[in-house]
Amino acid sequence: MIVKDEAATLARTLESVAGVANEIVVVDTGSADDTVAIAQSHGARVYSFAWGDDFAAARNASLSHATGDWVLVLDADEVLLSETAQVLQRLDQGHPLGDVAAEDVLAVNLLRLELGAPQAPYTLITRCFRRLPELTFSRPYHETVDDSVAALQAQEPRWQVLTLGEVALHHTGYDPAVVVQRGKFDRARKIMETYLAGHPDDGYLLNKLAALYVESDQAEAALPLLNHALEQANALDELTRYELHYHRALALANRPELAASDYQAALDQPVPPILKLGAWINYGSLKKVQGDLEGAIALFQQAIAADPSLAIAHYNLGTAHRARGYLDEAIAAYRQAIALDPSYPEAYQNLGVALFKLGQLPEAVQAFQRAIAIYDTIDPATAASLRQGITKLGIPSGLFAQKGFG
Repeated sequence: MIVKDEAATLARTLESVAGVANEIVVVDTGSADDTVAIAQSHGARVYSFAWGDDFAAARNASLSHATGDWVLVLDADEVLLSETAQVLQRLDQGHPLGDVAAEDVLAVNLLRLELGAPQAPYTLITRCFRRLPELTFSRPYHETVDDSVAALQAQEPRWQVLTLGEVALHHTGYDPAVVVQRGKFDRARKIMETYLAGHPDDGYLLNKLAALYVESDQAEAALPLLNHALEQANALDELTRYELHYHRALALANRPELAASDYQAALDQPVPPILKLGAWINYGSLKKVQGDLEGAIALFQQAIAADPSLAIAHYNLGTAHRARGYLDEAIAAYRQAIALDPSYPEAYQNLGVALFKLGQLPEAVQAFQRAIAIYDTIDPATAASLRQGITKLGIPSGLFAQKGFG
């Protein structure tokens, strides 16, 4: 691990590997809180490293202190799930992984769940690999061992990289409030822009910087980077090609025909279905706006097939059914979204509208009340607007006053 000021979450991370890791190496890059003490209290060997805006350098320093046969890399806002811990422990003990002998496994890709990410919550990352001098991290931001893994595979074709199909890690660092608070956007932008000034053709990092621009509503800054990276798409791995097309589709939101082409290109990439959720949902939403409701429904259903627990996919399916006039199907989809996410105000609101149209007034009022209650805590302006809208439907405001909603 490399850490800095992670006292709030570090203990939980270290507890997730208790009894599994034979050693814990923590490289601290300048903590001012209790991070070091917490790490030491969990049996970690802690080393100091002078921070120089280079995550790969810090990661490689941590590798230099490791002594085991295998390395598992974790961030301090991640938790290793116990089922995965057992799988990796058995691999370390020499047991085969699936049909592959342990001695032929070079690295393992782990599926990470981004807690709080609504529509593309899964990331595939290489976090478990053999401790070999040839395996090192590269790039100062979004650092990976993937390049060195590929180089070693080219030298020794027997080496295999396997992917675990189940979620292996939970990650809490997605929370936008945390990102803003810690200045991650500005730091990431600065590091990647500096690196790309000297490596302008690095398609992997062009994609990552473009994604940062898209997320911060700077689509026009993202497009040249995405276009340049896609000029060399054949030299990139399938996942990077998927992300490039997906991010360009997002950046082309005001040019729907071009966006549709990129969404389709993203979906055509041979990557695990669980990683395509964002493309299915956004492409489905685009088709819905264009009036292709059957196409939208098909895309939302593909997302649900890949991840039945994704509430937003059920919600969007409901909106498409409602647009077609299929209110019973819409209600079923909204209720499924609510079952998966009981604090989903839009689902309650749309459920209320559909129930109202079917004349089921008591159930509609109950749904509207729940929507207002949630909006009151997160978006009071929307709550007030919804109250006004419900009154325009002809529902007496007294029905809400009886439940404590004025």
